[in-house]
Amino acid sequence: MSTNFLRLIGVVALAALVQSARAELKWEQTSVDLRPAFNDKQAVAHFKYENVGNTPIHFKSVHASCGCTTAQTQNEQVGPGQKGEITAIFNIGGRTGTQVKTVTVQTDDPDPARSTTVLTLKAMITPLLEIHPALVYWQMGEEPKPKFVTAKANKDAAIKKLDVTSSTPDFTAKVDPGSAPNEFRISVQPRDTNKAVYATLTIKPDSPANAGNMFAVAARVMPPAPTSGAATAPSTGTTLSTVRHDPAAPAPTAGSPSQ
Repeated sequence: MSTNFLRLIGVVALAALVQSARAELKWEQTSVDLRPAFNDKQAVAHFKYENVGNTPIHFKSVHASCGCTTAQTQNEQVGPGQKGEITAIFNIGGRTGTQVKTVTVQTDDPDPARSTTVLTLKAMITPLLEIHPALVYWQMGEEPKPKFVTAKANKDAAIKKLDVTSSTPDFTAKVDPGSAPNEFRISVQPRDTNKAVYATLTIKPDSPANAGNMFAVAARVMPPAPTSGAATAPSTGTTLSTVRHDPAAPAPTAGSPSQ
């Protein structure tokens, strides 16, 4: 038997040995959807794994995508056939809506396709109140009829009533039950529309779970739109100054104004 043939057999045997001696971390799932309860402070996801290979595998790093999320693994080394999990904890704070956080896991698996895994935690957090629209407005000279804001309460918040106050006496607000369960209809009305004014309506729910959170809606009487020649020709009439009683109030967020 030639030396070259023996070497070939040795290379093939070594390759087979290397191929058979491998680690492989298999994940039960790499994405978890959560719906935290109304008063939960955290959302916790469990990502379970198993080493389905025949050699140990080691975690090199477990890194969360932001400071509001932490992640930890039960073991630094996972032996053949061993199971475990990585726990990701998202601190909710005042966040609402859909929150997506990731955890990047790196192992010493020699296969680059398996050495890095991204785990995804998605939490749907229902707010205490959903308010629409965020702005109601009238044009100067428009009839000062009431316009309406809908506030839908979280069904678990046990909200019985809303207190609504205006930052100026130029607007009044009245709260009535809405057309659906856990819904309120807020009627907003300007005192008049003879001048441009701006106010913030502060909405405070009476939920026992509410820790002092308040919500805001902007109300405006808008000045007349400038004419096409206003930028080049000086005005010969009386100049109207916009009256803003609440300069500290933030500008209203973009949304679909109610008319």
